[in-house]
Amino acid sequence: MPFDIYMHFAGQPLWLWAAFFAVIGFALWLDLGVVNTKDEVISPARSALMWGAFATCALGFAAYVYFFYEPDPVYYPNGGDLRTQAAIQYLTGYMLETALAFDNIFVISMVMAFFAVPPAYQHRVLFWGIMGAIIFRALFIGAGSVIVTQLTWVLYIFAAILIFSGWKMMSSLKEAHTAPDPGWIVRLVERFVPVTRDITSHNFFVRLPNAAGKVVLFATPLFLALITIEVADIVFAIDSVPAVFAVTQDPFIVYTSNIFAILGLRSMYFMLAAAVDRFVYLKVGLSAVLILIGVKIIWNFLLAKQLHLVPYLEAHWSLLATVVLVGGAILASLWKTRPSQRRKEDHLKTH
Repeated sequence: MPFDIYMHFAGQPLWLWAAFFAVIGFALWLDLGVVNTKDEVISPARSALMWGAFATCALGFAAYVYFFYEPDPVYYPNGGDLRTQAAIQYLTGYMLETALAFDNIFVISMVMAFFAVPPAYQHRVLFWGIMGAIIFRALFIGAGSVIVTQLTWVLYIFAAILIFSGWKMMSSLKEAHTAPDPGWIVRLVERFVPVTRDITSHNFFVRLPNAAGKVVLFATPLFLALITIEVADIVFAIDSVPAVFAVTQDPFIVYTSNIFAILGLRSMYFMLAAAVDRFVYLKVGLSAVLILIGVKIIWNFLLAKQLHLVPYLEAHWSLLATVVLVGGAILASLWKTRPSQRRKEDHLKTH
């Protein structure tokens, strides 16, 4: 059977999937192959510009969805203007994933500090972390799409995961962010390749003499940091992927919104990591969003569709709630930790 680029996969032709991956590949090539070819510390201002470039691409893709996308009606059972629904769902998924990825940034900064990755090499680790995220999210979303399409009741499990995760986050507001235990990751890597504690370049592997004097391949702390970040991303995907499936069941919209959000947040890492201690209320906003999305699944699929007790809530309500809750938490955090307030609190502590 000849290969057909118009053959459909997950509701969309293969050429559209290929075009999307080509755009992402080109953006990543520009990032590491043209713009950031040298090992240097990326300033917060430059980090913000990089995020702005990816955010512009994300909004441009939203325009494509609104004007040209051909949604598969299977994923839009309510009918109506499918392109408008798809565009709103894409923006909602993008905003939701961006909000949830904030917490991931804090964990990444802890991983970088634990393995003492020099700031000049951190962008390289993040870049290859994105490559891993693109692959793992595809696996998660692909599996989730098949399951949700065949077994709609699985959404209730997603709802339970989101509500529990939100409650757990809310109950740990005073606790510090935690990263995956790197100890077992180090031991796992050492089963396959020896590990060096020294960082002399941006390489993930280096050739060094072992105890017997033979030159062999060693993994560096940069590789250990990369593996730990990938594990952290898988852990965060357990929350974020069900959250986006609560907004839309269209796998193309779920995946593209996820990837654009990940690209944006990783590029913004250097600005956010420098201000990590200022987002004191962010957990409150994120936990509220998770609980709200979980409740929305029960509302729409049980109370609205099954029991016909309440009206169906469209995706734009999720978008509005995410913007208000997360945006409000960020603004409240910045106000709480403004320089004048910090000086006042420090003065009270010293007297």
